[in-house]
Amino acid sequence: MPRFAANLSMMFNEWDFLDRFKAASDAGFEAVEFLFPYEHAPEQVGLALAGGGLEQALFNLPPGDWAGGERGIAALAGREDEFKASVETALAYVHETGAKRLHMMAGIANPDDPVAQKNYRAALAYAADKLGEHSVDLLLEPINGKDMPGYFLNDFDRAAAYVRESGRPNVKLQFDMYHCQLIHGDVSGKLKALYPLVGHVQIARANGRHEPDASGPDYPRLFAELDALGYGGFVGCEYRPEHGTLEGLGWFAPWRKPV
Repeated sequence: MPRFAANLSMMFNEWDFLDRFKAASDAGFEAVEFLFPYEHAPEQVGLALAGGGLEQALFNLPPGDWAGGERGIAALAGREDEFKASVETALAYVHETGAKRLHMMAGIANPDDPVAQKNYRAALAYAADKLGEHSVDLLLEPINGKDMPGYFLNDFDRAAAYVRESGRPNVKLQFDMYHCQLIHGDVSGKLKALYPLVGHVQIARANGRHEPDASGPDYPRLFAELDALGYGGFVGCEYRPEHGTLEGLGWFAPWRKPV
């Protein structure tokens, strides 16, 4: 039976960020994830997490100048020192939250550019080794070009190749079914083919990136496939509620924890 993590960057936006933890717990979630916690002190985030009795499923390494359009810096030339510092920044939040997975955003760069590839591989190796010292996995996520034009890592097979060639057991694939649907279409087939590399799963409706519904992907079937594959991790709900977070949780009723 899947275990679900509410994405607090997209869900529960009716509450201030630090209040979203308890709201998610009250709604029946046992874990949370978010994009970036860095506007709040690590201790504040840790206290909010503990106050909700929640587990931290995932968050992202610092992305560079997000407001200025940057979407990660791992593949960008001349940002090596900043990237290394960002890993240390993230580890302070790992210490306070107990998170065991961090996602490394690649940045806006040509995926076929040899320089960007070299930078990305170097950043991957550095982050994986540093995080490995703390028993933390480094996750690589392909992101579709419609939502994030020009993103370096925009294909699941290419992401899988980077995972494999790293030779590091703590480098894994972040399998967002929404992105997979938009990039490749066959979510079930890709999941089965790449499952040995998967370290985290995320979901959203293909049409509009809202909560799951009958328009697809077929999440009840995909959740059953995850069970059959033996997946024991969290499924991150990285979607934007269409009409309100609580109003859109009907899909979640069969899996919510007792409250």
